[in-house]
Amino acid sequence: MKRPNINVFLKTLRCEPAEYIPIAELGIAPQIKEKFLGRPITSIQDDLDFWFRAGYDYIKIQPEVKYSIGGKLTELGDDATREWATEAGGLIQSWEDFENYPFPKPEDVVYSRFDQARNIVPEGMGVVGQYGDIFTLSWELMGLENYSFALFENPDLVQAVTGKIGETILSMFKVMADDDSVDALWYSDDIAFNTGLLMSPDVLRTYFFPWLKAIGELASASGKPLIYHSDGVLFDVLDDIMDCGVSALHPIESKAMDIGTVRQKVGDRLALIGNLDVGDILTRGTPAIVREAVQTNIREMEGIPGYCLGSGNSIPEYVPIKNYRAMLEAAFDFGGGR
Repeated sequence: MKRPNINVFLKTLRCEPAEYIPIAELGIAPQIKEKFLGRPITSIQDDLDFWFRAGYDYIKIQPEVKYSIGGKLTELGDDATREWATEAGGLIQSWEDFENYPFPKPEDVVYSRFDQARNIVPEGMGVVGQYGDIFTLSWELMGLENYSFALFENPDLVQAVTGKIGETILSMFKVMADDDSVDALWYSDDIAFNTGLLMSPDVLRTYFFPWLKAIGELASASGKPLIYHSDGVLFDVLDDIMDCGVSALHPIESKAMDIGTVRQKVGDRLALIGNLDVGDILTRGTPAIVREAVQTNIREMEGIPGYCLGSGNSIPEYVPIKNYRAMLEAAFDFGGGR
């Protein structure tokens, strides 16, 4: 079994030569973790056992806080659910709604999972502190259509909603940056889809990138790498992302961006994470297809520091466990680290 080495992961995030190609994921469904371990995930120890046995160099931990977006909940079976954000009008459509919405405050955030993990993380393994969605929560709370109109008709309300969310989430990253047991930071916030950005670069530069830059400054001051996650095609704002102090970009969605082209554009300014297609390869493929795709990815990045193998999004509950295992095994076989 591969032994964890957080220093290899950190070197990779800084685009430094490392002993092997690490594996990395932002999200792994609890159902996948339970199938992998063969038992329920009921504690931080169970979660840690999964990340360790699967071969990751870190455990990813989030602060706990609840934002209610009033979305539609869909039952998918096997204890899986999806909450869908409202497209038209959300919970905040006016200044009165803004005043009445119970925004979580920094003091409402719970960090107990970090405390629980601090003394049980195995030697060599690290902790990645993760949260996100300043931009996403803003449009979800307002509804995408209402948010879009408000950008022109009521920009002060958009700024106020974003500010309320941003202040609390920025405070989380301040706590995680100051925590000596946290080795790296991961901010996630989707700003794009397969064919373009969700909003214009100017909108993102006004309402989103100042917050990402503030998080980047916290990461830099603490000497910790910052990973940024967004699905979709990001070519129009790659310079903005790098200027915010981001160390690594995830997940380089294969249907949106060619990873070789991204590498040419960013050079050694950004480490790259992910790129293995979820829908056609990990979900509908076979273990042999998964293995071949992993080998292709690693071969394309061979000799270039700053690449972590992983999915091009996340590992949802509908990925066959045999395909997930095949991805891990192939990563260790072709990327080293056993």
